[in-house]
Amino acid sequence: MAERRDRLDIIKDILKAIQNKGGEIKPTHLLYKSNLSHEGMKRYVAELKSKMMIDEKIDNKGNKRFVITDQGLKFLEDYRKIKEFTESFGL
Repeated sequence: MAERRDRLDIIKDILKAIQNKGGEIKPTHLLYKSNLSHEGMKRYVAELKSKMMIDEKIDNKGNKRFVITDQGLKFLEDYRKIKEFTESFGL
């Protein structure tokens, strides 16, 4: 049985999905890439927006996209460092 992701892993997956798409992503693509339910994704997106890790932009055709911010990029870098540190101790 696959191990469940914790909250920080889900946040990392969302931010990484946006980063991997060139810094912005359509909501439906984020839904598939983050492997969450629609409601789950909405909750995480709202939290990440409130913490200024992602922003929302609307293009001239009215299409919505999520954009990673500098704060989101900093989270990814710090997350990577913490993961490397804990893995170096076998945790």
